[in-house]
Amino acid sequence: MVKAVAAAGASIGMLYLPDPARRVLHLAMTLGLAREFALPWSRVVMDDPIPVADAVREGRFVWLGGREETARRYPRLGLVLPYDFALAAAPLEPDPAPEAAEPTGAGLVLLWPGSHAPCLTDREREAVDSARALLANHLRRAAADGHPVQPPAQPVMLRPPPPPTPGPAEAAAAMAFIRRLPGGSCALDLNGTITFVTDDAADLLGAPVSRLRGALPWQALPWMDTPVIEDHYRAAAISRLPRSFTAAPPIGRYLRFDLYPDDTGISVRITPVPADGPVPPPAQPTAVPAEPSPSRATALYQLMHLAAALTEAVHARDVVDQAADLLVPALGAQAMALLVAEEQRLRIVGFRGYTAELMARYDGIPLGVHTATTHGLHTGEPLFFADAGELAAAFPAVVIGDGMAAWAFLPLIASGRPIGTLVLAYARPHEFVPGERAILTSLAGLIAQALDRARLYDATHQLAHSLQTGLLPHALPDVPHLDVAARYLPAAHGFDIGGDFYDLIRIDDTTVAVAVGDVQGHNVNAAALMGQVRTAVHASAGEHPAEVLARTNRLLTDLEPGLFTSCVYAHIDLTARTAHLATAGHPPPLLRHAGGPAKMLHLPPGLLLGIDPNASYTAVEVPFEPGTLLTLYTDGLVEVPGEDLEKGIAAVADHITATHERHPVGTLADDLMDRARGRAPRTDDIALLLLRFAREERRDLG
Repeated sequence: MVKAVAAAGASIGMLYLPDPARRVLHLAMTLGLAREFALPWSRVVMDDPIPVADAVREGRFVWLGGREETARRYPRLGLVLPYDFALAAAPLEPDPAPEAAEPTGAGLVLLWPGSHAPCLTDREREAVDSARALLANHLRRAAADGHPVQPPAQPVMLRPPPPPTPGPAEAAAAMAFIRRLPGGSCALDLNGTITFVTDDAADLLGAPVSRLRGALPWQALPWMDTPVIEDHYRAAAISRLPRSFTAAPPIGRYLRFDLYPDDTGISVRITPVPADGPVPPPAQPTAVPAEPSPSRATALYQLMHLAAALTEAVHARDVVDQAADLLVPALGAQAMALLVAEEQRLRIVGFRGYTAELMARYDGIPLGVHTATTHGLHTGEPLFFADAGELAAAFPAVVIGDGMAAWAFLPLIASGRPIGTLVLAYARPHEFVPGERAILTSLAGLIAQALDRARLYDATHQLAHSLQTGLLPHALPDVPHLDVAARYLPAAHGFDIGGDFYDLIRIDDTTVAVAVGDVQGHNVNAAALMGQVRTAVHASAGEHPAEVLARTNRLLTDLEPGLFTSCVYAHIDLTARTAHLATAGHPPPLLRHAGGPAKMLHLPPGLLLGIDPNASYTAVEVPFEPGTLLTLYTDGLVEVPGEDLEKGIAAVADHITATHERHPVGTLADDLMDRARGRAPRTDDIALLLLRFAREERRDLG
């Protein structure tokens, strides 16, 4: 790993290994990155919008040439790391990978300084590809030997090769050189710890060398514990670019800090600001905490990271997963539970680190019972217990029984009202210092807002889903000599409700009416209008197709729903062996006669339903002999972003043509839906109805 980073000329390297289920990537080792920086990225879910997840999941090379490209393509990453750097992420596979080789499921991430050109050079790309192949071979060889490499509990922090150790004379000359320089000098390692400081620097900072050496600047010097100062340090450490800032110690001297980073740490020059130079506002001194706690810059970093993740949470389950994935490891907790108030009881929304049996015991606690979990709902105040003794003293009648040693019970407050409780538990006693309490309270507020929004979405979604499920036909009628299969697939990524519909109406033993349509929108209004369209079609079924569409159109325009509907309607007479079809702005049906290919039916165009009450429609007659297959669908089946619609329809027609004529229509319907389901991105619903005039007495209702 060290050689790979050096060969590519990168400043930071990270190696990710998959969990057994290959749903999560764990950071196994890192080089050139502080532990604090690596912690939020130590666990990456495979579906996360993160470069390494995309690279491994899709088996491709991801390159980000600078800050603007990062912000444009990966907004979450650009928000939490708004610094200058270039990044490459790639799966650990040779390029091209051996056909018979099982993918490793691992990923490699490399970062270059902000001074890097927007593109990789050929030499750098060759070094990255060589590293991918070499590391993949190591993993495969270990697996073949019966000792597969597993992700460690904590990432291994690698160190670059140390520089040559100077001799006594050279070291003395270096120290003399440093002392002759004006101002003071100090050095930080990649974690920010002060490893070297001169007496002049200590005098300027107003603290003895003994207190500075081995400490973080913002812990040894409370006046440096500001988001601005720590952000300068983060920017230098990530971008590897020089950086300068001015700060005001409480003793009254204004100092300029010049940061010069490299792969081993940061050199800092400290010089007094001239009396006639710009004077910044003085920093307010803060009390030194009894023990180290997350700095305010770290707090803001965690807040931004969680806020960015929660903006993408759609359902309550998403909020639980994001909170657990980011909070539990970042804060050093071992368990988490989210509870919400419902019908005067506390209900478990989700948990991590606890057993299901334990959570079942606490699910449904009455709000009237005074416990640590209900306290925040009544008072809006958080509770912190450093050990079991403090908890027992506050609630002597309550036995937690979770095997933990410290707890934080944080009220979830959204729109000024408590809606639930966030519980964080620690395996060992944990002193919650004031700064950490503020951080935890802020994080709980973010989670509360996201959870409240997600629960509202879930309730609306459930209402619309129930409405739509009730309006679509539960079963299609059995018609002799007609094989039928119907399928419905909601749109992907949150759009679970739509207005697509299908229907089969039995007129008599040999005559049926068929309709497939698409109401504009993905909400309750679309689902409700879909039911009205189906009712209107049912009321006119059996009439000439042109008349059915005209009556349905007049009804919709009278209702003035503000939504438009496309529809194709067919009247099939098995005795006459004919089908009459008319369309209202709907994609053309596909017809396949026995022994022939599937072809588009070019019906006379008709206006969408619900626009003009006087619109008229034209029907055409086509033969419908035994063995004929009619395919009706909505545009979600054939639409591909950026491609011509007719090209998508032709591809579906070719797929039907390539299928054996006696292939069951239910199986063919599943094939077509699987084909559409595998296409990404997919943003529209799909309704599909297949009808085949059977050559013999048999059924396939799908």
